[in-house]
Amino acid sequence: MKLHEDSHRRLNLLTNEWVLVSPHRAQRPWQGSVEKVPLPPQSQYDPACYLCPGNKRAGGQQNPAYTNIFVFENDFAALKPHTATDRLDVDGAGLLVAEGEPGICRVMCFSPRHDLTLSTMSVEQIENVARGWREQFRELDGMPGIRHVQIFENRGEMMGASNPHPHCQIWATSSIPDEPSKELRCQREYYRLRKTCLLCDYVHLEEKQASRIVFANSDFVVLVPFWAIWPFETLVCSRRHIATFLDFNDHELTSLGKVLKQTTAAYDRVFDVPFPYSMGFHQAPGDGRAHPEWHFHAHFYPPLLRSASVRKFMVGFELLGTPQRDITPEMAAERLRLLYGK
Repeated sequence: MKLHEDSHRRLNLLTNEWVLVSPHRAQRPWQGSVEKVPLPPQSQYDPACYLCPGNKRAGGQQNPAYTNIFVFENDFAALKPHTATDRLDVDGAGLLVAEGEPGICRVMCFSPRHDLTLSTMSVEQIENVARGWREQFRELDGMPGIRHVQIFENRGEMMGASNPHPHCQIWATSSIPDEPSKELRCQREYYRLRKTCLLCDYVHLEEKQASRIVFANSDFVVLVPFWAIWPFETLVCSRRHIATFLDFNDHELTSLGKVLKQTTAAYDRVFDVPFPYSMGFHQAPGDGRAHPEWHFHAHFYPPLLRSASVRKFMVGFELLGTPQRDITPEMAAERLRLLYGK
């Protein structure tokens, strides 16, 4: 089998799920949806932006004249902290089941400047954001009843971002959501069988092969995973076997700032537009147990496929069968590698 020519499927070691790869379809003609390419914000301050300093938010509260990062409780939170944890099972049949899900949703503005992004912020500014992530994780992970803290950023209208002001969201939940639950099971089983870390071993093997590595330094490795679904998907792994932001030393926080800036800047060069993506950190759960199997990592999921206006869709066979991609992870990694650090 030739991975660069033949249709095949690849196993995602973190979720035990498969992705279909069809390299021969990479040049198929496209007459489908073409997205509008949004222009980046031009001004440092937007009087109509509900995240800019001093402005009134959609919920009626007024932002302080903040000069650093700014964190607040989401005015339209998907989770409420005092929700009862009752369980519903109609007739005890296990067919109509629901559970109360208390939690906390916060928003973190990266900067008072409306026109910045991670790709255009300085390394020092991003390092400051990372310190904010660490403190938010420390506080939320230490709260009774919280088992998972998900830090994530949606960048761009295409990814559902409701505001271009540089910001992320932080959701703390009483249960462990589906995706980290899959990763927990797979990492735990690998550790049980081999007494080593799945991602430590995986990164070591990827470095030997080198074809999917985008960038590596003394603290982090950025790669297009062997099982990537999204066209230019990347995985950011710490070199040191650490579980959460609380394990980071100061040098690693600085290094993470550099990696995030370089990765997002490389994305912006792929089609010479602000690159949309969803990005998030996966950290060990806060369930009161030791997690020697868990390895800190971040996922970048960008949707653009062929150009700034043509995106990948998850429809048809991908919804009803299994995810599928055309350009191979190796092709995507080569393109990103050429754009990294320019």
